[in-house]
Amino acid sequence: MLIKAIDEFNSEGHLIYAENYIGAFARGRTQREALNKFASEVQQYTRWLRKAVPSAEECQISVVQEKSTSLRIEDADSDVIFDSEKQLLTRSEYLELKQLALKSADDFLRLYNSIPDKFNTVLQPRKTFYGNVPITAKEMYEHTKNVNSYYFGEINIPVTNEPDILSCRREGFEKLEHRTDFLLNTVYDGSCDEQWSLRKVCRRFIWHDRIHAKAMYKMAVKLCGGQNIMNPFYFT
Repeated sequence: MLIKAIDEFNSEGHLIYAENYIGAFARGRTQREALNKFASEVQQYTRWLRKAVPSAEECQISVVQEKSTSLRIEDADSDVIFDSEKQLLTRSEYLELKQLALKSADDFLRLYNSIPDKFNTVLQPRKTFYGNVPITAKEMYEHTKNVNSYYFGEINIPVTNEPDILSCRREGFEKLEHRTDFLLNTVYDGSCDEQWSLRKVCRRFIWHDRIHAKAMYKMAVKLCGGQNIMNPFYFT
C-alpha cells in the first residue's frame, strides 16, 4: 500500500499530507518523526472509511512533493497546493470528493452533538497565528463550521456558515454544481497569495475537520468521560 506524501515544512517542523488519502495528515519536528506517525493515521482513516485496515508494515510511504514555507506549520498553518490538485476532475472523482467532504461534516456534527458539556474545557487558553485557540467543544465547532464560507469563497462560491456545518457545506456544493465548468478544476489566486482549486477545497475541508475533531474528541473524553461520546473518526 503506497502512501503518496506531500511535505510542507519550515524550521520548526513538518506537516505531511497523504495525496491518496484525502485529508489524512501527520505532524512532527522532523520529516522522519511525521512519517513515522503516518501508518497509524492511515489506519484510523481507513476505519473511518470502513475499509480494510492495513498493517503498519503494509504502509509504504513515498514523498512525492516538498514545499518550504514561512507559515507556522507547528500550528497547522498551511497554504500548499498539491501538483495533483491542479488536474482536471472527472465526474466520478468529484462525486467521491464531495461524498468524503460531506461525510466528514456529518461525522463532525455527530461527534459534537454527542458531547454533553459543550461550554467547559480541561484545556488552557493559548494563542496562535489566527488568535485564541478554541478550547471548548462549542468554540471548536464554531471555528470549524465557519471556514465553510472562507474555503468556498476562495473558488468564488458565495455561501454562508449557517445553520450547521453539514447544511452549509451542502449549500456550497449545490451552488458549485450550477456552474457548467466546475469539473475543469480551475486554479484560483485566492487571498494571502494562496492558490486554490476545487480539489484543494475538498481536501482542506476533510483535513481541517480531522484536526479539530481530534482535538474536540480528546478534550471531551477528558472532560466528560468516553462512555457516551461518539468517535466516528476512530481516533485512538
